[in-house]
Amino acid sequence: MRKRAMWPAAVLIGALLPFSGASAAAPNAVLQWNAYAIEALFNAPTAPVPGAGRAANLILVDLAMVNGAVYDAVNSIDGGHEPFIDAVGRAPAGASEDAAAATASHHVLVALVPALPQTVKDRLDGLYADSLAAIADGRAKTDGIAAGAAAASAMLGNRDGDGRLGSFRFSAGTKAGEWRPALPAFASDPNAWIAKMRPFTLRRNSQFRAEGPPDLNSDEYTADYNEVKALGSATGSSRNDAQNATAAFFTENAIPLWNRTMRTIAMNEGLSTADSARLFGMIGIAGGDGVIACWDSKAAYSNWRPITAIQEGDNDGNPDTAGQGNWLPLLPTPPYPDVASGYNCYTGAVMYSARRFFGTDRYTFTVHSNASGADRTYHRFSRILGDTVDARIYQGLHFRFADTQGALIGKRVANWVANHEFQPVD
Repeated sequence: MRKRAMWPAAVLIGALLPFSGASAAAPNAVLQWNAYAIEALFNAPTAPVPGAGRAANLILVDLAMVNGAVYDAVNSIDGGHEPFIDAVGRAPAGASEDAAAATASHHVLVALVPALPQTVKDRLDGLYADSLAAIADGRAKTDGIAAGAAAASAMLGNRDGDGRLGSFRFSAGTKAGEWRPALPAFASDPNAWIAKMRPFTLRRNSQFRAEGPPDLNSDEYTADYNEVKALGSATGSSRNDAQNATAAFFTENAIPLWNRTMRTIAMNEGLSTADSARLFGMIGIAGGDGVIACWDSKAAYSNWRPITAIQEGDNDGNPDTAGQGNWLPLLPTPPYPDVASGYNCYTGAVMYSARRFFGTDRYTFTVHSNASGADRTYHRFSRILGDTVDARIYQGLHFRFADTQGALIGKRVANWVANHEFQPVD
């Protein structure tokens, strides 16, 4: 990717805000293949639509590759914006954008490392055949397929040797404040290498490193400790009904939740295939670099989770943090350190990417949670982060400082990506 000068804010916003009030449309190939990708990567192997059941952090770097390639494929035909990977040239005029999007997504998905299960790849092959069968044979179709294949090949080549499947792992500590594996599995993240892999756009992994946890004797730590101890407990919690509803709503994994939400927004706005590719390209790349920056912070600070901190509260040197040896969080604790919250790193990356795409934070939309079955309506993209920060505390998974620092990483990465990539051509 070439380095590009930052656009003046007024020019950028004007270039990114051509939409308002469009009626709902059928999903285009970009949106269809985003749904297929989420199913293939996220769904459990035993689900009605089987998938690879990958961990969320690995899915985010996979989606960055898929979405980036789809963007380059469609943009090589549309030509309205600069390519993400400069080696992707222009496709012939009139090439099928649907064929390009389907081909790019399919070709990256079936080539991912580690490989998807053969049953999942077979299903993707069938979906790809169906996508192509729906497009009339002819020069436009063959040119679109070629454009998608070229973009996929460029992305796969660009990411070769990026540190995927590296050897880095989180080290368990023994001192107060240090991370260690916890219930339920006492596991250590097998994808910790994401902290060290080459970013997609960032100059270095630590570019937006979190501030880190406060001192164990600080007022901030004491307040956050007592908050999550009271509100995040599996039993005897002081959560009220509204807080329980927030915890339940955001039990759904952020990846299917936010991708489904953005697909709905794209259809409601009637976004073109090219605009959909750019929106999901921005979200995908910001999500990939967001998780890399997030895991860099986890590796740098390696601080303990609430479950360990509260069970060891009498041994942290802080007289105002009373320990509780049998304390358990509402939800099972993931196998990696606290700072920063991956859920909020990704949510911040998605919402601030959407804000930059539409050129405004003011936007009314409804989010549906498959976990709780409820709907929530928001009037600003950024407003969601207030709820996701609170939710991770109510679930007992993070201290507040880890959530707010994660949201800030996502915001900073999204703005960096929007300022340096996906720019309109002169």
